[in-house]
Amino acid sequence: MKSKLIVALDVDSYERAAALVKDLRDAVEVFKVGSILFTRVGPKIVDFINEQRRKCFLDLKFHDIPNTVAKAVESAAALNVFMLTVHASGGEEMLRAAAQTIPGRPAILGVTVLTSVGGNVQKEVLRLAKLAQQCGLSGVVTSPQEIGLIRKAVGEKLLIVTPGIRPSWAETGDQKRVMTPAEAIAAGADYIVVGRPIIAAQHPAAAALRVSTDMASAER
Repeated sequence: MKSKLIVALDVDSYERAAALVKDLRDAVEVFKVGSILFTRVGPKIVDFINEQRRKCFLDLKFHDIPNTVAKAVESAAALNVFMLTVHASGGEEMLRAAAQTIPGRPAILGVTVLTSVGGNVQKEVLRLAKLAQQCGLSGVVTSPQEIGLIRKAVGEKLLIVTPGIRPSWAETGDQKRVMTPAEAIAAGADYIVVGRPIIAAQHPAAAALRVSTDMASAER
């Protein structure tokens, strides 16, 4: 069975990122590369992840005019990334341009409302999730607190990737709409994204195992 854990490589050097991938490769199938790491080191970290026979989730949240986003998606696909993100708030024309660039490869996810945003955001999250589905995206990125709402509205086919995951033994930090790994899986997440609780741990591989064990408790 595929692993539902994505580890966020939220570091600022190639050496640190590569060391984490090597350390975690036996426990983790997918690694997220975001704007901090990609801006600093570029595509070579994506190449390294692929060379390690692991998958890259390129989380750059493209948000621009439709033609520019389509070209960005094309460039990311050329890097053989597994998944990538666009901002669902970019609107219908932009989302359709992204989805139609290279249908089905890679999986394109629409970012709904960032997990650092508090308050009553459910209505906007649901609107953006429906828009992403209507425009042909593979899935959405949303906080764990909106998973059930989205599943009820759009069904099981839409991928849901969930940041804002904090194990019970980790600090919440700047995340506001959070759940534990087990809670997110039980709610219906296809993948959960965990960064600091794993990569900042004294023993990242052991921390990843703790997260996986927590996730497994919800899958029994």
